[in-house]
This record gives sequence, structure tokens and C-alpha cells, in this order.
Amino acid sequence: MLRLETIICTFSVLSVAARADFKARNCSEVQEACIGKGFSFAHVPLQEIPGEHLRVCPQGSTCCTQEMEDTFGQQSKQDFENLTDEISHELRSTFVSRHTKFDEFFLELLENTERSLNEMFVRTYGKPYMQNSEVFENLFAELKRYYTGGNVNLEEMLNDFWSRLLERMFTLLNSQYVITEDYLECISKYTDQLKPFGDVPRKLKAQVTRAFIAARTFVQGLSVGREVAQRVSKVSSSPACIRALTKMLYCPFCQGMPAAKPCKNYCLNVVKGCLANQADLDPEWNLYIDALLLVAQRLEGPFNIESVMEPIDVKISEAIMNMQDNSAQVSYKVFQGCGQPKPAGMTRSTRGVPDVFNARFRPYSSEERPTIASRTSLDRLVADIKEKLKLSKKFWSNMPEAMCVEDRVTAGNASDEECWNGHTKGRYFPEVQKDGLTHQVNNPEVVVDITRPDTLIRQQIMALRVMTNKLKNAYNGNDIYFQDSSDEGSGSASGSGCTEDCPTEMDVAATEAPMVEADRSGPVDGSARLSAPSLALPTMLALLALALHWQWR
Repeated sequence: MLRLETIICTFSVLSVAARADFKARNCSEVQEACIGKGFSFAHVPLQEIPGEHLRVCPQGSTCCTQEMEDTFGQQSKQDFENLTDEISHELRSTFVSRHTKFDEFFLELLENTERSLNEMFVRTYGKPYMQNSEVFENLFAELKRYYTGGNVNLEEMLNDFWSRLLERMFTLLNSQYVITEDYLECISKYTDQLKPFGDVPRKLKAQVTRAFIAARTFVQGLSVGREVAQRVSKVSSSPACIRALTKMLYCPFCQGMPAAKPCKNYCLNVVKGCLANQADLDPEWNLYIDALLLVAQRLEGPFNIESVMEPIDVKISEAIMNMQDNSAQVSYKVFQGCGQPKPAGMTRSTRGVPDVFNARFRPYSSEERPTIASRTSLDRLVADIKEKLKLSKKFWSNMPEAMCVEDRVTAGNASDEECWNGHTKGRYFPEVQKDGLTHQVNNPEVVVDITRPDTLIRQQIMALRVMTNKLKNAYNGNDIYFQDSSDEGSGSASGSGCTEDCPTEMDVAATEAPMVEADRSGPVDGSARLSAPSLALPTMLALLALALHWQWR
């Protein structure tokens, strides 16, 4: 009786094993999964077949034909590109949208400022302004040309603006004389000595150059980031990468386990091997983001172009009033330096000074101009972009982690024993590789040639390096397009020349005392003193003789 029970038990075990083996060799689930993913294969085996024809997946019993494996390879490449595009979409859209917003804001600010100045000056100065409005139109045209990337030296352009304005105003204020082009050229030589517009040109030049350098470089920086993100996101997968992706994503189909998901560490090694070059972008990308954030701080603070441009009409009007108030003194000095111009005939207007510019801008009340503490439109834009930029640091080295998550590729950490490890369901034991090309030399999943860096990625690294240098210069108020090689250390000819801590207007005013030098061919200032170093040469000769005397004793 006992023997009969043993035979029956043994038969039952063999029957269960046979049914399990039959179920394992059934490929119906693979068929359903392929249809669900949109594959239209000519033939999907109903049961497992010998897999000697396979080149990527395990060659034992399989549910895949050669056609299926080849199609899986093509689909793996497409899936990986789609995932990369999906993960980088937010980064790319951030740089595209923020670049557009900042660019539109700065251009609109320029247009609004020019329109406001024109309306105020027409209302305040009337015909004299309208007859000379091209001077101001040229100013804004050059500012716009600089901002949009033109080769404009801001300091020289602003100096030229004040020289042209001096010529026009001097002619208007001395309409009883014939002012020729040669005479105007003589006047322009002494603009710095005369200081007809007071301290306004110096202060405005410092403010405008720093603000425009920061604004232009910041927008250029966003443009470079946009281009780099768009180019690097378009991955070019190597054959070794495609093999590894196929093995990870679709070989479970061939093993009759279409629902199995890759183990996380397995996925990380595959993606780190495929994105080895992209990870090498990260160090330079992080430096670039840091530099952008520094310039963003300047835009919020002393280099805020909005706070510089909005009151520029008032500042220029203040300069005009300075010129008018001191017109007699300025004319006297010009006549001494350039000679007395010929009187005009009776047909020329002989209006007095007060009739030319007989109106002043009234001072703005605190309600009309925003206070320093108020948040401008630019402040809000900068605050928004700073948060986005901070989140984008380490983006490229974090891509494998972003890709190898449960809702995208992997089975998740909770299913380590049930995940696909490249061969079967079970735990994945190899260690996860570090980021970057050189660390993939021992990658167990992807064969990576570490001696051949990707040319496109190296180009983007160089582009980021150049832009980071520009941003650092802009943070210090310098424009490297006009670096003066003959005066190293003086900073840019188109920047403020300051280093880490730029001086305030009070600091500059305290260190730059105006001085008028006596010049027989130029304007004479009664306070100017001539000093002749008559004792310097004899004293030096006496000391030299004494030194030689002691040497030969």
C-alpha cells in the first residue's frame, strides 16, 4: 500500500513539472505584449524555439525570431532617444522660454525708454529738440545695436553722444555767431576739461555700460545654454549601446517574460555607458550655471538695466540744464581756446539763452518713480530664472538616475528578486559604475571606447567654457569684446574695470577729482595753476654726482 502511494505521489510531481515546463515554453503572452506595443511581426512563435539565430539575446530556447530581435534593436534605439528627449524637455523649454522673455523685455525696455524720452523732450523743449532729435535717435540705435550683438564700444559711443550734444547746444546757445564745422571740432577736443554737463555723463556712462554689458551677456548666456541643451539632448547611440539597450528592454520578451522590468543597477550601468560623453559635460555645465547666477545677482542689484534706463530722460535733461546754467562760462572758455567766432548777420536769430531752453523737467515725486525697495519687472524675471537655473545643476550626470526609475524603465528597488538582470529574473550583482567616459572602461554592460571622446560633446564643452568666461567678465563690469591689451589689469575699455566689489558712485566721486589743465591752445580756467619742475633736474644730477664720488673713493 505504501509503495502504491509513493508511485502516485511521484507521478503527480512529474505531471506538475511537465505542466510547468509546457507553460514556460508557451509564447502566448509574448504575442499579446507585441500586439500591445504596436509591433506587427510576420510570425511570433506559439511556443519556444531554439535560439541559435539570436545575436543579442540569450541563445537558448526563445520566443523570438531573427526579425523580432532586429526590430527590437531598432525600437530600443528609438525608445532611448524618446526617453532622453522626455527627460531633457523641461531643461530645454526653460532655456528657450526664459531667453525669449528676457530678450523681449530688454528690447521693449529700450523702445519704451526712447518713446518716453521723445515725448517728454517734445513737450518740454519743443522745436529745439525736434530739430536735433537725431542725436538721441542715434544714441538709442547704438544701444540697441550693442545689445543685439553689434560691435559697439559703449564708452566711445556715449562719449560721442555727449560731444554731439555739446556741439548742438553750443550752436543753439550762441546763435548770434557763425559756428562752423571746424569750430565745432575744436570744441569737442575740450569736452572733458569743460565738463559742460556736470557729472551726469560720467555717472551715466558707468551705469549704462555695466547694465548693458550684464544684460547682453546674460541673454547671450541663456542662448548658449539653449543651444547646448538642444544639441546634447539629441543622442547618437553607438552599436554597443544599442545592443545593451536591446538586451535590457526587449530580451525579456524572448525569454517569455514580457512584463519583466530591468533591475535598477542594471539599468544604471547601461545608461551610464550610453551617456558617458554627456556626463563629461557636467563639470563645465555647472561652472556655466554658477556664472549665470552671478550675473543674475548683478541684474538684481547695481547692474539693473531697468533702474538705469527708466530715468535716463531725467538724467539727460539734468545735463542739459547744467549746460544752460553754465553756458556763459562755457562759452567764455571755448572762445579763449578756439577763438572768437564770427558774428552772424541780421538774418540769424539773436534770441537769448533763456529763450532756447526755457523749461525744466519738474522733479519726480516718490509716487511717480519706484523706490529702490520695490520689485521691478526685471526683479521678478530674475527671481524666476534663478530658481530654474539652480535646479539644472548636475543635470547631465543625473540623467541615468532620472531614466532608471520605476515609472519609466525599471522594476524599482522593491522588486530586486523579480527584476530582469540581463539573463533571467533575479538580483543584479555587478557594482554601478561612476559617471563619465573614463569610468566606463570596466562597464559590464556596454563596451565603451574611452579613447575616442564624442566630438560634438567636446565642442559644447568649449562653447560653455567661452561663455562662462564672458559671464565672469560681465559680473565684474567688463566686456571682453573690447579688452585693451595695451593696459592689462585696467579691465575692459567698454566696462567699468572694477573687480569683485565695484565702487559705488560715492566712491568714484571721492577718488576722481576733476582737474582742468592749462593749455594755451585750449580753454583757460582761472583756477588752473602752472607748475614747472625747475629744481628736479639739478637735484637729480647732484645726487648722481655724490653717488659716483662715494663709489670711487
